[in-house]
Amino acid sequence: MPEFTTKDGTRLHYEDEGTGIPVLCLAGLTRNTRDFDHVAPHLPSMMPVRLIRMDYRGRGQSDWADPSTYTIPQEAEDALALLDHLDLKQAAILGTSRGGLIAMLIAATAKDRLLGVALNDIGPEIADSGMAVIKDYIGRKPAQKTYAEAAQFRQMAWTHFEDVPMDRWLAEVKNHYAETPEGLDLRYDPKLRDAVLEASTLPTPDLWPLYDAMLGLPLCLIRGANSDLLSEATADEMLRRRIDIIRADIPGRGHVPFLDEEEALDALHEWLEDIHEH
Repeated sequence: MPEFTTKDGTRLHYEDEGTGIPVLCLAGLTRNTRDFDHVAPHLPSMMPVRLIRMDYRGRGQSDWADPSTYTIPQEAEDALALLDHLDLKQAAILGTSRGGLIAMLIAATAKDRLLGVALNDIGPEIADSGMAVIKDYIGRKPAQKTYAEAAQFRQMAWTHFEDVPMDRWLAEVKNHYAETPEGLDLRYDPKLRDAVLEASTLPTPDLWPLYDAMLGLPLCLIRGANSDLLSEATADEMLRRRIDIIRADIPGRGHVPFLDEEEALDALHEWLEDIHEH
């Protein structure tokens, strides 16, 4: 199992496959390397890609750590440490939600390490409605006891996602939870909740300078048309500031698109071509 150890002794799991443009995939807040299972088979057909995935500290197969280190700056430092471990001077980042925030921070602090950034349903402003949903569920085990029950619940309750087959919901809940005799368990440290709630008590930082720091880098924005986290107004302002951004709004998807939707794949293909030609 590929892993490396950070300078504070935390063991982090990663996956590394293929050759070509190095693309570091950074998952959502509570998610893990499996976040990119749906898009991974499609990327090599667009262009030769070296697909690198990492479980943040406290998530997936990585060590749980001091919850005070479950922060975006620390996770950005860990991402750069992985690039160093792999002896990679530069990589593109495909960042889903939290992963996109990490990418923007790296653009502001270590831009020379980046080949480009693709943001999956995230921007410099986070809608209160979406943040409220996150604070409600994070760190809490689902009420459903089996994968089948959880998949059926999502198909029924997640109305912001349209026409999603049951096998996709089953794959999603298997990625997010472990099925045990006592019910479904989280695939991350439940103390991540403490870190998120503590961070939410701090003044909201202005993230637009981080977005603007990506100037000159090939940039892609994929947004769920039904997203409760990235508003259309914020996406429009992102486009106004970067008229060269590759933007795709995915119909019938909320936070976050799966990334194997036709519109998402077209946008990622164009982004990879931009990186190749840059």
